[in-house]
Amino acid sequence: MQITNEPYAVPRKLQPGLALVLAFWEGLRRREAEMPFWDDVSISALPDSSGRLMLIEASDKPARFRCGFGVVGEEVKRQYGGDLAGKFLDEIEVRHPLQFLISQSSATIESRYPTYYRHARAKGGSSRVDQEYSRLVLPMWGDGHIGMLLGAFAWG
Repeated sequence: MQITNEPYAVPRKLQPGLALVLAFWEGLRRREAEMPFWDDVSISALPDSSGRLMLIEASDKPARFRCGFGVVGEEVKRQYGGDLAGKFLDEIEVRHPLQFLISQSSATIESRYPTYYRHARAKGGSSRVDQEYSRLVLPMWGDGHIGMLLGAFAWG
């Protein structure tokens, strides 16, 4: 899938782990629905990816995003350096691997399509902060609006 003229456009070729999560998300869509319902998502259906996934609860008026339902993968927590479950994204320190996650989440809701972000290693960088990673954020419907986002990460 390639969405043109959109911020955070999903490239035609994704890292294998992200491609697997995108295919899972697409497989959950009901008939002609543009996205799956969030209550159809079961993280346990992706056991090989679960450490690199997080659910993000989305609310509007005001728009806010919270690491939802205690689902923040162990690899995501390790890379971030702390637990994120139940915390609002605008209340936590923005650092690896959550750079631009609030704006990507907003773009996902506004476009109603999956979004993609890639953080390239800084030239000469060798710290964890400079580590390359990619992130896919997928919208999910519930209660009459996009109420949940599924985030998937790939390192390297």
